[in-house]
Amino acid sequence: MTGHDSKYFSTTKKGEIPELKEELNSQYKDKRKDAVRKVIAAMTVGKDVSSLFTDVVNCMQTENLELKKLVYLYLINYAKSQPDLAILADSQDPNPLIRALAVRTMGCIRVDKITEYLCDPLQRCLKDDDPYVRKTAAICVAKLYDINAELVEDRGFLDSLKDLISDNNPMVVANAVAALAEIQDNSSRPVFEITSQTLTKLLTALNECTEWGQVFILDALSKYKAADAREAESIVERVTPRLQHANCAVVLSAIKMILQKMELISSSDVVRNLCKKMAPPLVTLLSAEPEIQYVALRNINLIVQRRPTILAHEIKVFFCKYNDPIYVKMEKLEIMIKLASDRNIDQVLLEFKEYATEVDVDFVRRAVRAIGRCAIKLERAAERCISVLLELIKIKVNYVVQEAIIVIKDIFRRYPNTYESIIATLCESLDTLDEPEAKASMIWIIGEYAERIDNADELLESFLETFPEEPAQVQLQLLTATVKLFLKKPTEGPQQMIQVVLNNATVETDNPDLRDRAYIYWRLLSTDPEAAKDVVLAEKPVISDDSNVLDPSLLDELLANIATLSSVYHKPPDAFVTRVRNTQRPEEDDYTRGETGYSEAPSQGIESGASPPPSSSIAHAAARQPVQAAPVPDLLDLMGDGNSSSNAVVALADAPTLPIVLPASTGQGLQISAQLIRKDGQIFYSILFENNSQGPLDGFMIQFNKNTFGLAAAGPLQVPQVQPGSSARTLLPMVLFQNVTPGPPNTLLQVAVKNSQQPVWYYNDKISLLVLFMEDGRMERTSFLETWKSLPDSNEVLKEFSGIVINSVESTLYQLASSNMFFIAKRKNANQEVLYLSAKIPRAIPFLIELTTVVGIPGLKCAIKTPNPEMASLFFEALESLLKS
Repeated sequence: MTGHDSKYFSTTKKGEIPELKEELNSQYKDKRKDAVRKVIAAMTVGKDVSSLFTDVVNCMQTENLELKKLVYLYLINYAKSQPDLAILADSQDPNPLIRALAVRTMGCIRVDKITEYLCDPLQRCLKDDDPYVRKTAAICVAKLYDINAELVEDRGFLDSLKDLISDNNPMVVANAVAALAEIQDNSSRPVFEITSQTLTKLLTALNECTEWGQVFILDALSKYKAADAREAESIVERVTPRLQHANCAVVLSAIKMILQKMELISSSDVVRNLCKKMAPPLVTLLSAEPEIQYVALRNINLIVQRRPTILAHEIKVFFCKYNDPIYVKMEKLEIMIKLASDRNIDQVLLEFKEYATEVDVDFVRRAVRAIGRCAIKLERAAERCISVLLELIKIKVNYVVQEAIIVIKDIFRRYPNTYESIIATLCESLDTLDEPEAKASMIWIIGEYAERIDNADELLESFLETFPEEPAQVQLQLLTATVKLFLKKPTEGPQQMIQVVLNNATVETDNPDLRDRAYIYWRLLSTDPEAAKDVVLAEKPVISDDSNVLDPSLLDELLANIATLSSVYHKPPDAFVTRVRNTQRPEEDDYTRGETGYSEAPSQGIESGASPPPSSSIAHAAARQPVQAAPVPDLLDLMGDGNSSSNAVVALADAPTLPIVLPASTGQGLQISAQLIRKDGQIFYSILFENNSQGPLDGFMIQFNKNTFGLAAAGPLQVPQVQPGSSARTLLPMVLFQNVTPGPPNTLLQVAVKNSQQPVWYYNDKISLLVLFMEDGRMERTSFLETWKSLPDSNEVLKEFSGIVINSVESTLYQLASSNMFFIAKRKNANQEVLYLSAKIPRAIPFLIELTTVVGIPGLKCAIKTPNPEMASLFFEALESLLKS
């Protein structure tokens, strides 16, 4: 509405509805239009005008386009109340604008009851003579699929959409691609696959459609796997002109597509030229508004981790300007560290030194840390970096000095026994340290080099005076440093110090970490001082540059999602978006129907088969609110506020029995039974609290320690008060990759639970890989074969299960499908059945599975191939528990 339309919002007449009804049925067009505007205004401010439904719909019979739009707006809002009256007849209007508007409105009316009536008009519009109608109808198919996927498949709309890719109008092609991509995201089986024929049509349409159409086509092309290097070069050559586009989204989508195809291009000259071509558009993005700069910088951060040569000569464009917002400055700083090299380090250090004198404290701290990271990354430049840090220490700005000491400690870890001459300078600033991390770093340096510091005992003693008041981080370092000092200088002074420290750390503290470490040191020192030396003074591993912190598989996934929220958050989509996929309907094919002719393993004589239908336990709900990832505090931080997210905990009824994880005898009458489950594509922690104590229990809180998959609560635990003799059962939504523990993968899940009446209870649970298997883990046969052959033999792991008996192949396949392990094919080998299945866990890690068994005879042999073979033991454990259940 225009500015002078505000008058429609000002009416407060008592008989408003009857008067509007009268005006809507007026014989004068202008009066009817004004009446509809008043209805829309009333609807906008929240008044109920549903009683005027019939009268407003009658106004649809007009040639006035503005009035039709107003009526359609009303219809979209109130169609649920009277779906039978919401059917539009305008899909056959002679005016193409009205036909398109009608089909668009019908797509927006999300009422399942009228979807059947939408099919015939939509079929006509998909074949309409006017391209505007066709492109609108293409998007409507995606909306209809979201309401009723089965109907779309049965009525052949997917085939109609695929036909539109051959349309002679580029905008129709773009909208068809957008609709198919949306449907593919919501489907668990392949819907849209680009072939060599459609590839040519998409590349042709790319040059002529609008900017957002180009984005859709480029995103689709980025998922296309070129047959060979020549085809990849050809596609890239056609797409390269998009790098000069004025729209940032088109540029980033083109870069994403080119980066994907560069993996297949073997010619170093071609790759070098492409890197040169990608640099200018990326630099141009940094001259846009700060918000676009930030998005560009987050994407560039990923790109330079994979292809640093693209911007290796453009480091100056990342120098911070005085008027850059702080979030832009921080990102530029990260990228400068990644691009720093022996060639440009002098320029970079001058910039960092300048930043370290700015007024923004957080930015100054980050700049000082950046100098340290450059020293760790570039061995030849380490001495220059340390010189700059010493110059900054001489400025005597407190927070600069403390940050410099923290990074110098890391430099000592990176280059042991190289730069110890500067310790004397650091010790001059000892009295100014008041931040825990800086204190802990300085104490570490004194303890590590105690034999080279004459007054090391005096320096440590100055810290010991305030030992009970210090934070845990400082106490732990003081304890270790004092033990190091004693082992290196076992004289009278350190002997007295060690007694004081051990007494404080065992008797006077309630911190379990500090107490346990102190007891271990005490026992070592009292039983075997030489063993204590071997443990405490052992050679430490040299730390490495952490500027490329992303795991390669995660980086691959993020690069495939450039120009999306995923590339801004630096998290895979499934970490912050919950997408509801439509379950695949069971096929009519029999497992034994198939074909032979493949000669390479694992496909000899393979019979193809349909995937068994998923069981109801993993079938998806029609819609569900997304669960937002919440930050995860420390395991022991149960007394704090915890997460502020308000994710609801779902109550369960008639749920299966859960294993006991905390018996009542241990929990002072509180018994906890719990298990991780997968429901509707989401992981939940199913918990049962049973109160066998004498009083009510409430104020329940839960925290999960770091674990292999970073599983954490998506929100606070919401449990009502549990009266004596009663119980409460809840479902707690979980998120992944929030607090990942390093090291080999394992199934350990450490949990801490507390309530207002009792102390914190700790217990161990298990993570079964079954809850991580995703609903889109089914692979096509060709994809399965290609992936199997592409993985090296070293990635294949075998295990035999002697106690498992397979009595029926079909029931076993159904059982596996219920846990998202999908049947691909099977073959006969003498009297053995060989089954091939696929599964996938988050971060797109596939498992290619080969099961060999003789029906009815004990013994099952399982071979898996996966890019992450270290996960094999977890897979075998999950498979065994499933087949034995």
